[in-house]
Amino acid sequence: MDILALLLMGLVFVASLVIQGGLQATFARFSRVANSRGLTGAEVARAILDAHGLTHVRVEPVPGALTDHYDPHAKAVRLSEPNYASPSLAALAVAAHEVGHAVQDAHGYTWLRVRASLWPAASLGTNLGPILVVGGLMLGAIGLAKLGLYLYLAVALFQLVTLPVEFDASRRALEFLRRMGFLSQQEMAPARQVLTWAALTYVAALASSLAAILYYASLLMGRREE
Repeated sequence: MDILALLLMGLVFVASLVIQGGLQATFARFSRVANSRGLTGAEVARAILDAHGLTHVRVEPVPGALTDHYDPHAKAVRLSEPNYASPSLAALAVAAHEVGHAVQDAHGYTWLRVRASLWPAASLGTNLGPILVVGGLMLGAIGLAKLGLYLYLAVALFQLVTLPVEFDASRRALEFLRRMGFLSQQEMAPARQVLTWAALTYVAALASSLAAILYYASLLMGRREE
């Protein structure tokens, strides 16, 4: 069982690398292609927010690459500096996606609320789960190892709930870009590619957590049988 779990973890790891490579290559490719209207990511984000009555939500630049996110507490769409100022197809896709989260928040999207409620447990599981499992096994404290496994299950649950949140934000983004005329019909396909690869990273993260849980569970089962 341990060997099968390790093989599964290895396969998931390789798949994750492929997906990350696909995202980076696709993003790099369409970061060099400007949209026909010459609009920047910040301009498109602002326009979509205003069109949905979210004039109070700020659009701000943040350092780094692919650090784009929506902050529900600050009510701010934060775009990485390249995407904030860039008129590329990739920048518009990412900006529209983050605005999708802002619209979800404004409409009380159920899965976004569920994910927010799971965040404390998931954060704890990310930091302590593996430590408790490994530490518990080393010390022979099976109860402690089980607690770590349960905490890590919270991480997987959080990642599972993240999938509909991210898929819906991408669906909304493409609809914004199409309906508001920011991208032409020909430009929509590259935007969809960028968002599809980005969505796959969340699938890979969930698969990685599930594989790790299976491995930890196999270690626990083996220790109990001794």
